[in-house]
Amino acid sequence: MSTDSLDKSAYDHLWMHFTRMSGYRDSPVPTIVRGEGARIYDKNGKSYLDGLAGLFVVQAGHGRVELAEAAYKQAQELAFFPLWSYAHPQAIELADRLAHYAPGDLNKVFFTTGGGEAVETAWKLAKQYFKLVGQPMKHKVISRNIAYHGTPHGALSITGIPDAKKYFEPLVPGAHKVPNTNYYRADEITGVPGMSEEDFGIWCANQVENMILTEGPETVAAVFVEPVQNSGGCFPPPPGYFRRLREICDQYDVLMVSDEVICAFGRLGTMFACDKFDYIPDIITCAKGMTSGYSPIGATIVSDRIAAPFYEGTNYFPHGYTFGGHPVSSAVAVANLDLFEREGLNQHVLDNEGAFRATLEKLTDLPIVGDVRGDGYFYGIELVKDKATKATFDDDESERLLRGFLSKALFDAGLYCRADDRGDPVVQLAPPLIVGQAEFDEIEQTLRSVLTEAWTRL
Repeated sequence: MSTDSLDKSAYDHLWMHFTRMSGYRDSPVPTIVRGEGARIYDKNGKSYLDGLAGLFVVQAGHGRVELAEAAYKQAQELAFFPLWSYAHPQAIELADRLAHYAPGDLNKVFFTTGGGEAVETAWKLAKQYFKLVGQPMKHKVISRNIAYHGTPHGALSITGIPDAKKYFEPLVPGAHKVPNTNYYRADEITGVPGMSEEDFGIWCANQVENMILTEGPETVAAVFVEPVQNSGGCFPPPPGYFRRLREICDQYDVLMVSDEVICAFGRLGTMFACDKFDYIPDIITCAKGMTSGYSPIGATIVSDRIAAPFYEGTNYFPHGYTFGGHPVSSAVAVANLDLFEREGLNQHVLDNEGAFRATLEKLTDLPIVGDVRGDGYFYGIELVKDKATKATFDDDESERLLRGFLSKALFDAGLYCRADDRGDPVVQLAPPLIVGQAEFDEIEQTLRSVLTEAWTRL
């Protein structure tokens, strides 16, 4: 299609996700046609640094021929077969690899086609598990404020973003929220000024215990947490948080679900992010970086203990997806994991995460930058209008600054990233895992220029 045809058809026929379609009534849709390494190119040939790895996905970078060839080879041999009472070698091999990487006894792999489905699967599995072991009242779940866990109705109920849910209510009952781990705003979250990070971490974990006790331990099935919470701007866990949360889950027989849809597969420098923070969950949900985005797949990885009753007698899990564990996606995932090991991508992130943080922290000299936080290659920069008071923007200012200026200005300046105000206004960064200091510097310089202009517009 010609450029003009692409523009017209994009608006007339392509309904884009999470997008105000009216914004493209009189302006062309940004259309990306090619990627190479850490860069993407639009239909006019302009180059952009991919500061978000697509959508926290393209770990190995764009244009990896070996991943495309893995898909081509597999499609020729077996393009599709379902996992409904049958298996195929690619899903078997991938499940074996994931079980090998996962901690503890997380050895059972249930494939989906994406992260939201993996979260949906985990909640359904938790409900049925407790019915099978004679605790049928345990069905509720606990998650954190502002956390994003997906868009299917169950996953959306676990999500803690009011604006993402309000049009789709009533949702699945039984989902309850507790405070998140945003230490930058610990004073207002706790009402107790001056907490240390350690004290704040224990306080946050204890709020989960309080919710379990409020709802009744006999009714709570699972707690869903991201190792580093995405929405709100990359909240890392304070010291001691996961150790205390594990204790609470064990005490009240509540399953601990580590939602690693973003954080797994090298985003924090480990194959699974729970290893980075030294905890063993009962279930891991994952997707995105498993194939570096070259083909869609997701998984719910379950401990032997939780899977055990499903493997007895006539019991089974009446749940599945047509394309879950797709042969082509499974083959691409195995090739991607081979690439991870061959090129040492996890170690590359561990070796360079300090430099990435230090480069981004240079931006704290700007009056609009309140906080820089995150881990590995996953960072959020919180924007404020008063650094002394940490005052955030009102709705009108957020509309003008984030949606009206910042996102487009960053893109026009050659940096694809994310300006978001689910919670407090942030710029999120999660580049491909192959980048180094040159790209860190480019990100910092672009942000410095655009954020300086944004401040003048306030």
